Amino acid sequence: MEHNVFEEMAKRYDTEDRIQLAKVIVKELRPVLQNSQSKSFIDYGSGTGLVSLELSDLVGSMLLVDSSKQMLEVANAKIQQKGIRNASVLHSDFTQETPDFKSDIILLSLVLLHIPDTKKILNNLFTTLNSDGKLIIIDFDKNDKISHPKVHNGFSHDELKRTLSEAGFKSIDIKTFYNGKKIFMNEDASMFICSSVK
Repeated sequence: MEHNVFEEMAKRYDTEDRIQLAKVIVKELRPVLQNSQSKSFIDYGSGTGLVSLELSDLVGSMLLVDSSKQMLEVANAKIQQKGIRNASVLHSDFTQETPDFKSDIILLSLVLLHIPDTKKILNNLFTTLNSDGKLIIIDFDKNDKISHPKVHNGFSHDELKRTLSEAGFKSIDIKTFYNGKKIFMNEDASMFICSSVK
């Protein structure tokens, strides 16, 4: 079993910076999730639920999926504390195994940059979506100042569109929505939102 660096981070994950960034992302996502009250929603790589738990009022059911048990323990405590009835957690890694359930909406918020094989995960997520399901990716635009052996340095819109098309997604819409100071490995960076339909 590979050492999971996110296990260590879980207890001190919700820093002020992360909370502020999550607020920016939530603000961008709320309009996208209008009319989703009957939909099932997966937050893949949910961490402690900083983003998705702020959106639980907009969807029918919510599943927070992460490969770190500790992150999910923190998320579960928040679910209990806030009395959120439509959210649950699942310890799983879709890069290793594709689940045998389906969902209407899948969110990857600042997660894709941590996954070495982006093609494989996007294919697996395509399989997990219901027909006409929506994949929403929020991540950093490609950034040449970033160089790290375990993290992609962001994504170019054209490359990501191509990879999503190859996985079978259609009507892929992508735009940069935020520029921030020192938000990506201590460098200034911009974030994009990408929505694609199965």
